[in-house]
Amino acid sequence: MPLHAHLIPPDQLARIVPELQATLRPETDIEYRLLAAPEFATGLQWGIPRYGHPEGEVYKHVREVLDNIDRLQLTAADRERLRLIAFAHDTFKYAEDKSHPRDWSKHHGILARRFLEHFTNDGAVLRITEWHDEAYYCWRFIHLFDVPQKGAYRLEQLLDLIGPYRQLFYLFFKCDTCTGDKNLAPLKWFEQSITGIDIVTF
Repeated sequence: MPLHAHLIPPDQLARIVPELQATLRPETDIEYRLLAAPEFATGLQWGIPRYGHPEGEVYKHVREVLDNIDRLQLTAADRERLRLIAFAHDTFKYAEDKSHPRDWSKHHGILARRFLEHFTNDGAVLRITEWHDEAYYCWRFIHLFDVPQKGAYRLEQLLDLIGPYRQLFYLFFKCDTCTGDKNLAPLKWFEQSITGIDIVTF
């Protein structure tokens, strides 16, 4: 279903955008522009309390991720990157395809990347946004589904895809996982299994 079929009506958007700005406290021109986009504001408003996300709406989860980013020692450039990923990573869950069999080309990470391509060409932001859930999927194949070969293969692919952005991917994975009532086991596995990352603590 096209994104415009879901959009918040303009009169509601005019009320919601200032509320989103007050909660998420945008810091850059891109962040302000994203919050003003109807497709983006609609996605931030989506969600009900559920396992992993007791907070409900996406924008509340984004606020938690941003708070975790604030706890890291970062360069200004990496802070800006992580914030942009945080703003976008789950915002298109409302539009992803959840039919069976699943159309993975319409995963929310891919939809978010495509939307962000209109605002940035930063490879780190685009790749991490698209693949932000992949470490969790790798962990599931290895530890939940007992298909370790498939999990290991997907993990190898992920590490190739994120390339020089391995540390930044890890930092986002940490900030994203340490929210709500998410299972921390995938994060602990990643920290114990992946070389070339500097472990951080909150």
